Order: sequence, then C-alpha cells, then structure tokens
Amino acid sequence: MVKRRPAFQKLSESYLFPEIHRRKNLFLEKNPTANLISLGIGDTVKPLPPYIAGKMERAAASLATSEGYHGYGKEQGLDALRIKICDRFYPDHIDPSEVFISDGAKCDIGRLQMLFGGQVKVAVQDPAYPVYLEGSILQGVDMVTFMPCLPENNFFPDLSALSPHDLIYVCHPNNPTGCAYTHEQLTQLVDYALEHRAIILFDVAYVSFITDPSLPKSIYEIPQAEKVAIEVGSFSKMAGFSGVRLGWTVVPKALEFDEGYPVWKDWMRLNTTIYNGTSFVVQQAGLATLDEEGWREIQAILDIYRANAQKLLTAFQQLGYTVYGGENAPYLWVDFPGRDSWDVFQEFLEKKNLIVTPGKGFGPSGERFIRLSAFAHEEQIDAAINVLQSGGVS
Repeated sequence: MVKRRPAFQKLSESYLFPEIHRRKNLFLEKNPTANLISLGIGDTVKPLPPYIAGKMERAAASLATSEGYHGYGKEQGLDALRIKICDRFYPDHIDPSEVFISDGAKCDIGRLQMLFGGQVKVAVQDPAYPVYLEGSILQGVDMVTFMPCLPENNFFPDLSALSPHDLIYVCHPNNPTGCAYTHEQLTQLVDYALEHRAIILFDVAYVSFITDPSLPKSIYEIPQAEKVAIEVGSFSKMAGFSGVRLGWTVVPKALEFDEGYPVWKDWMRLNTTIYNGTSFVVQQAGLATLDEEGWREIQAILDIYRANAQKLLTAFQQLGYTVYGGENAPYLWVDFPGRDSWDVFQEFLEKKNLIVTPGKGFGPSGERFIRLSAFAHEEQIDAAINVLQSGGVS
C-alpha cells in the first residue's frame, strides 16, 4: 500500500490564497448583495495588448498548416527568444545558452527545488512568497532559516547574523513588502554567497516595475554574481501572461556545486528528463512582447498599475497609515502595530468590503502587516479609496 509522504503533513493546512477565497465566499454567503473590491491576490487584470495577442493568434493559426506546424521543441526554448531575453535584460552579462525558457517562474522554482533536493540548508526572507518555504518542505528540506525583513533593517536580511547556508531565496522587488534593493545591498548578498559557497535563488518576477535608474534590475549587475546566483524571471506581471504561462531561468555556466560540477549541466539534464519545452504559441507571444511595438504596449499597461500603486500609497498615507513599498513595485505593505493580520483582513472585509492580503500568510514577520496590490482596474482603485476615506480601519 502506498503511504502518504510525510512532507505533506508538515505543510500548513491551507495555502494562503485559497484561505482568503474561503473567507470571501463565507462572507458573501451571509452578505449576498455586498460589492467586494479586491486589493488582494496579485493577478493582472488588463487584457493582452493587440500586437502581442495578434502574434499569438497567428502562431496558433500556423499550426493548422503543413508549413507552420511545430511538434516538440527544444526543452531549453526557442533560440530567438533566449537571444531576445539576453538582449533586453542581460546585455554583456549572460549568454543565450544560459537561459532556459519555462512555463512560469513558480513552476521553475519548483523544478529548482527538485534540482537541489532535500539535503540542503535553506534561508528564506521573512516575509516571503510562500512557495519558497512550502516547495522546499515538499522536497524534504528540514533545515530552513527565516531571515526577518522588517522596517528596522529596511526589509533586507541581516546577513552578518546568518550562519552558512546552501540556498538563499531573495525576491527583488520584494513580494510582499514592495521594497526594491540597492546595488550595495545586493553586493552584500553576493559577498555572503561567495564567502560561504552558497547559491542565491533570485526572483525578479516584478523587476519590470522598477523605474528608478539607480536600482539594479538583475543580480548579474553585481560583480561575480554569475558564480553564485540563479535568476528566475517571468512574463506574468510584466506582460499580463499569468494565464498564458511564460518565464525563464538563468543558470550561468560559471555556477558550480561544491565539488566543482557545473549546475548548468544538471539543470539541463533535469529539464530534458521531465519537461518537454514551453508551448510554441506562448513563446511566439514572448517574442512579440520583446519586439519594440510589444514592449511599448506593455509599458502603457505597466504605467496604469504604477499609477494605481501611487494612488493607494498617497491615500493610505493621507489617512495616517505607515506604508512601505508602492514605488518600483506593485505591492504596498501597510503596518498595523500590535494587530493580528488576519483580524485586520477580516475588519477590512466586513467593514469596508475590501479584500486585502494578511501579512502572516507570508511568514512570522508578516504579522501586523497587510499587503495591498495595484493589480486592479483604475475604477476599482478609485472606489476602494473612496470607501477608505469614509473612515479607516485602525
């Protein structure tokens, strides 16, 4: 008889967002006429731009022709797309052979966790995207250290207090705190990894929201990062591909396991074993996104989300709240000192009909905070602000 894996018993009973959904539905059962406004789950709301959608449509139609039909592709992805990713995001830093196209950052994080297995010592930011912790647990990782990221340390971990670890998860700009890191901070991170022979798993799913030219957009802007870092990118928030599914992972050939074997070779072996490559149609949409016309289209949409974030930031600050993030990131991190974040969530839901995300769902240091998302239609943001201005939540 097959026994259940013990790792599943170590997970929390419910993943954060399904629990939010459960509470929302329970509220609507009791209040069926309530008009809820969601500032919670970080999913895009704007449709795909015409140029990108048109390229995707034509790619799909080409599969119905003898000349345009494509079967299995390269597990690593289309050469043209990998070249464009390098040209757009990694000029002079990364070779296209070091880029692997995927069906999204979350999926690739799971595959990276499979690559490194359960016998590693892991450090995760606290608070953090839950997949870093829960995916590690599912691989059998027993040694997990939370790195508190609080206002007192500018939401960047105190690496001087961190003992040697094998893997370090960092998200920039950060989900959920909305904080982007400086060259100096990332240099500290790379220096730590070089000293302790650690590997940084660097998540840049939200890097397209950075507008400050002084901020880095890749870990590889830091000297020697190619020796210690894997970078995971995504089209989901950048181009509205959360339902299309497209991402990439950079594994530099200079990155080695402790015994000197290239990580790149095992990553390639893993991909050729369990992954048949990303959809041809989706990759064509990715190519269109990185064309000049597609790039202009997505910048216009990103500007809407950036404006939403600025509106929320201004409104909450004017109401007297202490707010972090909201600049160079689509998320805001609102402080409610001494409060239970699920209680604050419930209060926003019941008193204001607003859905927010409780910080505790991102880790112990998320207690007392809530996360707000700028991924909403402009009229929803305006309506939420009007509701808030009628009387806040203390």
